[in-house]
Amino acid sequence: MKFMWQIFAIFYGTYGYQLIPRIKECGVTCSQGFHCKHQFSMEAASSFCHPAPASLSPVNLKNMKLGTTMKCEDHRHCSLHLSVMANLQLNENMSGVRICYLLMVTQKTKCVKVKISREQNAHREGNKVKIQFNCFEVSVGQHLYVTMTTIPNYCGVKQTQEYHVEDCRNSDVGKNIPDCFVSKMAYNVDRTRKIISVNISDVQNTDCYVRLCHQRFVCEDVGPVTLIQGKDLTKSASLQYTQLLPCLCIEVWPAILDARRMQLCPFKNDTKSLWDNIVYQAATQTLTWESACPVHVTVSLCQLMKINDQCVDLEGTVNIAAEKVKYSRVDTHPSLCIKFATEHNVWVKCPFNHGHFQAWKMQLAVMGQQREVSFTPHFKAEFSVLVCNRTNLHSCNSTGSPKALSLDGLSLPSVNISGKPCGSNVCIKGWRTDVDYSVSSYICDLPCNSSTGTQEYYEYSLSILSLIAFLAIFLIMLALLGHKLLSVNSRKTHEEKSVLHMITHRMK
Repeated sequence: MKFMWQIFAIFYGTYGYQLIPRIKECGVTCSQGFHCKHQFSMEAASSFCHPAPASLSPVNLKNMKLGTTMKCEDHRHCSLHLSVMANLQLNENMSGVRICYLLMVTQKTKCVKVKISREQNAHREGNKVKIQFNCFEVSVGQHLYVTMTTIPNYCGVKQTQEYHVEDCRNSDVGKNIPDCFVSKMAYNVDRTRKIISVNISDVQNTDCYVRLCHQRFVCEDVGPVTLIQGKDLTKSASLQYTQLLPCLCIEVWPAILDARRMQLCPFKNDTKSLWDNIVYQAATQTLTWESACPVHVTVSLCQLMKINDQCVDLEGTVNIAAEKVKYSRVDTHPSLCIKFATEHNVWVKCPFNHGHFQAWKMQLAVMGQQREVSFTPHFKAEFSVLVCNRTNLHSCNSTGSPKALSLDGLSLPSVNISGKPCGSNVCIKGWRTDVDYSVSSYICDLPCNSSTGTQEYYEYSLSILSLIAFLAIFLIMLALLGHKLLSVNSRKTHEEKSVLHMITHRMK
């Protein structure tokens, strides 16, 4: 139960409404009867230490306590200071302590030497002294690592402790520390004009800076820094952007030295535009993708399948990248694509399917007992062809050695496939060998009755020829019969005319 109350007290003190102790001036104090003076040092505590004498032990330096104090110049313009308290057991071999803190984010160290001496008029009873030092100025939300060692530095006589400075969620800090004054920020995006409008409230007449930046190791400027004056009635700024990216952030901070910055990155999930920056260099056959923002993505080359629109990874092309991937000697086939996979989604981009690049196609010709494979590119290229057994939609196990084929861009040579391969799972596979990354083309379901089909074709052709011959003979006979009938009819008409002429002559 006690542990739970301690956790609650820590949480309440950090994020709740606990007041930070005020100080008028910073400095060092000692117990009555002792005199302390401090001197800042840029040197961190040395790793070298002296063997501790028998009269010294870790007990001589104990109970180090850390806290935060607040020093205010006027209303709402205060600063935070680290307070270090400890109980010492003085010894003739010990003249004071060295206190250092390490800022975990930047790994910067700041130290102070505290020399302790007994006042001349003080009683010499007891060597216990309590010291407090509160001149380390710190910032909101800092993570510190504090050490205290003896002067001189004795091995094993040391105190260490981690400490988190209160942040703006603490009510007292949020109301009085300028770093926390910019507590409310709203934005609006005009995608047509490519402008982000930023509105700031609760700045209490404090001048503020606002900018757009790309978050990398640090947030890099992508435009001018705009000053919003505290006296302005409308505290807003219009910021021009080029492209909405996941790493595009808005930063606002008070116009004071080393002020803490408020950062908002509202487009973290807009990753679609990251995959468009694909460039192909024809001279080197190099395909490059470069991201405008750091992103954890798996990149691979893949072949887009016509059957189910899946893009199957090409072997040896998978890369886990942050910003840039490059593939050399790449085939420009329309079905060769780039796949981008994040933990949220998968995108496929096919840079060669727009008809502006050289493409090739594999063809199969069956002539009697022969099967010939040819390719139809209009450029120089080298190919390999082999027969394989299809195991699934995306893989095929070879059954023999590949055959090479070279094209000079003018003629269209072919390669014969021996062995009469046929069957529903038998395929002919072809791919380019003059590049490092090429897709494969397949011709499958090879018929086993090519000779029967050829015979049937001949029989069918013979039937057609016979029918044509029969029709020709029939037409000839019909023509002869017509000619005969016309001849008979003509002769009969001539005889009738002769008889009629004779009868007419006798009557005269």
